[in-house]
Amino acid sequence: MMPVEPSPRPALSVLVADDDEDMRTLIADTLRRDGHHVGEARDGVDLLERLGEALEDPSRRPVVVVTDVLMPNLSGLGVLAALRRSRWQVPVILMTALEDESVITVAERFGAVTVFKKPVDVDDLRTAVLNAQLAFETGSRIGGPPKTRR
Repeated sequence: MMPVEPSPRPALSVLVADDDEDMRTLIADTLRRDGHHVGEARDGVDLLERLGEALEDPSRRPVVVVTDVLMPNLSGLGVLAALRRSRWQVPVILMTALEDESVITVAERFGAVTVFKKPVDVDDLRTAVLNAQLAFETGSRIGGPPKTRR
């Protein structure tokens, strides 16, 4: 009997936003090595502009957004609020160096899938990206409300 090869993971379109270029590059390159199509944004305003461009070209629409909380011009929480107001439906994963638990409360209210504490374990983030996309497709919340992960 021949062993069954596991089916390959589907390539996802992911948009990563972080004003720290080294962190953004690390996350984007990690997700690219997994075969995903990754766009990069340098802050929340850039992220929203890229999402706006995706409305005009659906082939550029991300299925998951990974964003830092603390960024100039518009924070990750500001991005979540804007997405909620515009009724843009995309799972969002937040990353933060803040120790303030109110970030979790606000993130939950605005619909974040999960919140990671920096420094982020990239293997946990890789799994969260796949789980976020699956949860969005099935209309469920994997693991309930957003959790802070170390």
